[in-house]
Amino acid sequence: MYIDKELKRGYNEYTNVDVRDGEGSLMDVGMLIMEDGDTYEFGSDKKEISWLMFVGKATVEFNGKTVEMDRPNPFDYNPWCLLMSAGDSCKLTAHAHCEFYVQATYNDKKYETVLYTPDDTDTWRRGADGELNNLMKRDVRTCYDYENAPFSNMVLGEVVNLPGRWSSYPPHGHPQPEVYLYYFEKPMGFGASWVNGEVHEVHHHGASIITEGTHQQVMAPGYACCYTWGIRHLDGNPWEKTRIDDPVHEWLLDDPQYWGKDDD
Repeated sequence: MYIDKELKRGYNEYTNVDVRDGEGSLMDVGMLIMEDGDTYEFGSDKKEISWLMFVGKATVEFNGKTVEMDRPNPFDYNPWCLLMSAGDSCKLTAHAHCEFYVQATYNDKKYETVLYTPDDTDTWRRGADGELNNLMKRDVRTCYDYENAPFSNMVLGEVVNLPGRWSSYPPHGHPQPEVYLYYFEKPMGFGASWVNGEVHEVHHHGASIITEGTHQQVMAPGYACCYTWGIRHLDGNPWEKTRIDDPVHEWLLDDPQYWGKDDD
């Protein structure tokens, strides 16, 4: 499933875990848009809640802590990301235009709420060694996953997809559902997303809800995109960097020779 949405000030819902299992994502997914002076509070007795700042300047208050956050853009700066236990709450105060990706799901485990700073982000520069003519070069950033947050039922990170390049490539999949939410440098930007066996044109603030099959992405030349990737662990089957390559395209993994490879 692919969802395009015109966003308004405040919380914008894409999926609700209590409605058709969040369209298969098993999560609440949304975007929070704030302007200077706005405040917003998150909290749930039964759901863990996580957000990632795409852009903005804001203060977050949680568990007696107050932290100032600033992210001028998602391309040159790493994210701020909160992972909050059910039963906890946080308050955001915006000091400029802010955009937050939000996801939540049920979790009966209680844990200490964590704010992952830009310095905590793990960045993996993939496809940067000349593979496939550098056409799948991208940065894969991880805020938290099963390795550093095994108490959570979710995973969250982001990908910086260069203009005209591919990501989530070569084609692969995994049984755990995943959500991509797109933030383009230029709001008229576009690309293409393979979702559940269909191809969709993707836009600024659009979301792909991936529940099966491979999920390769490509962006149009001239249009840089940063998209979040949020995964919901399956009960008894967590995402542990799980990657099932499409056997049809596995030959691409071995530095293959092909027509046009040496054409500059």
